[in-house]
Amino acid sequence: MLTRVKSAVAGFMGGIMAGGGSGGGGNGAPEMPLKFPYMRPQFLGLSPDEIECSADHIARPILILKETRRLPWATGYAEVINAGKSALNEDQACCEVVVARRRPMSYCPPSTPSRTPGAKRRNSLPNGEGLRLDYSKLGEDTEGFLFHYWALFDGHAGSGAAVVASRLLQHHIACQLQAVIDVLRDANNPYHQGTTPGPHRALTRAASLRGAAGTPGSPSSTPPPPRFFNEKKIEHESLVIGAIENAFKEMDAQIEKEKQVYKRDRRLHGPHCRLPPGETLRGQRRRQQGFMQPHLLGNEFTHLEFPRRVQRKEVGKKMLYRDFTMNGWAYKTVDDEDLKFPLIYGEGKKARVLATIGVTRGLGDHDLKVHDSNIYIKPFLSCCPEVKVYHLTRYEHGADDVLVMGTDGLWDVLSNQEVAEVVTTFLSNCDPDDLYRYTMAAQDLVMRARGVLRDRGWRITNERLGSGDDISVFIIPLTYGNRQA
Repeated sequence: MLTRVKSAVAGFMGGIMAGGGSGGGGNGAPEMPLKFPYMRPQFLGLSPDEIECSADHIARPILILKETRRLPWATGYAEVINAGKSALNEDQACCEVVVARRRPMSYCPPSTPSRTPGAKRRNSLPNGEGLRLDYSKLGEDTEGFLFHYWALFDGHAGSGAAVVASRLLQHHIACQLQAVIDVLRDANNPYHQGTTPGPHRALTRAASLRGAAGTPGSPSSTPPPPRFFNEKKIEHESLVIGAIENAFKEMDAQIEKEKQVYKRDRRLHGPHCRLPPGETLRGQRRRQQGFMQPHLLGNEFTHLEFPRRVQRKEVGKKMLYRDFTMNGWAYKTVDDEDLKFPLIYGEGKKARVLATIGVTRGLGDHDLKVHDSNIYIKPFLSCCPEVKVYHLTRYEHGADDVLVMGTDGLWDVLSNQEVAEVVTTFLSNCDPDDLYRYTMAAQDLVMRARGVLRDRGWRITNERLGSGDDISVFIIPLTYGNRQA
């Protein structure tokens, strides 16, 4: 029965175009201006007519890069609009080369990254070899560095927040990096933990707190050096991670601050993270938050976890449960409080926080509430990304070694293994010297996830349901990272 219902819904969505607007902004005042107009990624180079034609929910044409407008590292990109769940494509993509220059943090105030002269960008490069011309602008005596930036933003209930983040997040990152440029460019900088700061020995804590420049207690006419404690060794990559994390927080704060000024769909699940099967630290923290601040649950939810929903007839009986302090399970006697809906319910892709949202990380959602209640969901969401580091220079990469980035529309229907097999098989049949191969591989991957429109909706391999969501894919060849190391 459930399969027939899913097929019926898929068939309806596959042939019916969304009748409303972009959604999510039902309460927004129509007279409020847009901060940025809706558009597709700039590097696609689409005209307004082409953008309009791409919003065909029945044909769902796949958009790819024009051959003459390749991205850095010959990056491949493809996208397709949803099957009718929203009038517009709510995904947004960004691929730029950003220059971060040395500036004091006061030079880059929060929420104003777009006005920072120190963060310059290019939307695309004329050749797939990358940034050789740009690197020539930064010699040993220049104050700054280049970094590559790829980003995908999966907007929900509208595209507004995704558009804004795709235009501004990279500037927030550049602003945060400005504070640590000296350290990143100079391994002998006194802030680099674990090294000797110049010709002077590291100060003791007591001497530094007294502002001494040399021996504790000795007078000195020279300004004291920066306070330096040799208690923890902090790697360069940790500074970059911290800059990225703070940039996401600044971006989220800007979205909240400007929601009263600009008309915007305020939901964006860019750095999203679904609740995986089994227990996670993130789930524990949310249940702990519900325990420590029960008012956030509105007397409608419980922070405890049960194997299934508790029924009233089970009050007074024993049932397995798990609290935020537990990794395992134990028995407890069910009481009336346990009849409340669980804070986190379901597993894997079916998991939901407060029975509403299936992700635990995202930008925006400041006004999102549980249906028909005054319970805000934002306190249980995080705008901070989970940052993973992959050292390009530690490995040798060939022409077929790539990084695949995709939005929910891809990963909801294809597993990691399936994606790897599709991309590997496609690239192995292409000329290694053909830089356009990565764009064609991205197109093939999007086509596999979208499927073919049949009588029962969009279908992929083995007659499984295809993705009715917006799909966006980057395929980034890693071999260029070795060439520019």
